[in-house]
Amino acid sequence: MTDGKDFNKHSMDIEQAPQSQPSKFLDDDGRPRRTGTLVTASAHIVTAVIGSGVLSLAWAIAQLGWVAGPAVLMAFSFITYYTSTLLADGYRAPGPVNGARNYTYMDVVRAHLGGLKVQLCGLAQYGNLVGVTIGYTITASISMVAVKRSNCFHRHGHDHAPCSISNYPFMIIFAAIQLVLSQIPNFHKLWWLSIMAAVMSFAYSTIGVGLSIARVAGGAHVRTSLTGTSVGVDVAGSEKVWRSFQAIGDIAFAYAYSTVLIEIQDTLRSEIPENKVMKKASFVGVSTTTLFYMLCGCVGYAAFGNDAPGNFLTGFGFYEPFWLIDFANICIVIHLVGAYQVFAQPIFGFVEKLCNMKWPENKLITTEHAINIPLVGPYHISFFRLLWRTVYVIVTAVVAMIFPFFNDFLSLIGAASFYPLTVYFPIEIYISQAKIPKYSFTWIWLKILTWACLFVSLVAAAGSVQGLAQEVKKYKPFKTQS
Repeated sequence: MTDGKDFNKHSMDIEQAPQSQPSKFLDDDGRPRRTGTLVTASAHIVTAVIGSGVLSLAWAIAQLGWVAGPAVLMAFSFITYYTSTLLADGYRAPGPVNGARNYTYMDVVRAHLGGLKVQLCGLAQYGNLVGVTIGYTITASISMVAVKRSNCFHRHGHDHAPCSISNYPFMIIFAAIQLVLSQIPNFHKLWWLSIMAAVMSFAYSTIGVGLSIARVAGGAHVRTSLTGTSVGVDVAGSEKVWRSFQAIGDIAFAYAYSTVLIEIQDTLRSEIPENKVMKKASFVGVSTTTLFYMLCGCVGYAAFGNDAPGNFLTGFGFYEPFWLIDFANICIVIHLVGAYQVFAQPIFGFVEKLCNMKWPENKLITTEHAINIPLVGPYHISFFRLLWRTVYVIVTAVVAMIFPFFNDFLSLIGAASFYPLTVYFPIEIYISQAKIPKYSFTWIWLKILTWACLFVSLVAAAGSVQGLAQEVKKYKPFKTQS
């Protein structure tokens, strides 16, 4: 076949495309000079990938068992890495200027596919990003509550103390922090926040694994099996099916970062072609997170067996040492503070760009005011940015208060975003860019992969919707407590 060779040649042409002479402060496209590296891109990916999804993996493995659980984890890992390398090649595309940049996921789809698919991509991407920010608000509040409950259990004992605490004040606290951080102008200013968040994610994952190992070493008597939870003992037959579907959605959510891949790639400096650096960063990020996921999921299952809690650091499978549980949950909160911004910044940028294009004469939207901040330097404030981002954070917090369901919500987001954003669009972009002939061997197996992932997403979504329906039946908004 010649399509592979043609594509390699085409990729080299893109990578070696002549660029206009950049200045000291501006890149070849006239924008402020990008400074991202392999380290910062890897940190962004780890921040995006190792999120609240890691906390539910012990529960997910418990539903699927020792055989299917790790197999599904590895399958999602391979698919995510493979399709991310395909998407990375779409950052620069031939056009009026050879090697022109595509700044967002939608821009990549517009350059390679066009038509209705651009709108469908936007709907899937930004809908998913909104869902993730809501999910992170829920998760952060659960971890804050867990700190208070841990101290309560330590003082009064966990056998008799109810220690019921409302999540809602903590959702408000998390939203207040995001109100401040959301005024960071763009993704390029977030590298320090992502590195700090990545360190936090390693910290709480390591603590969770360490506590699980200690529990196993201590001789905890738990039931595990090759097929997970037992029908008739742990769950009913229908519940086993629905929970297995939901577990697949949880694992899909745990690997979701394609939604921000192009935005991360757009932070990289151009001395080395961005797609080469992004592929290395994807390998570092996905392989690192897979290692942690395997440890958290499998060791967590070994520690708790078929009774694994939905969130193994806040579901109180562990009570002592209480100070270490507190520290782990504080790490989760700090991590989610940064992760929220990684997922929210593309939404902010999209809306602000759209409004600038639609109302270029509107002073409220286009005018920025310089304010000199001591020890920081000049900061440019936009009243439109201040207003719109504030409204967004408040709305996500209110929705989180109305639907504070951890596992079901994460599973639904994972199911809804995995197929279109992680699989369908990257593969379609690759087929178009590489000009792969229809019905060739490569075309056929890529289509088989696409359809298989669609089926997986549909069954995961079905399990999530069923789980949410069950939760809603017994839930009273603004009254239920942890």
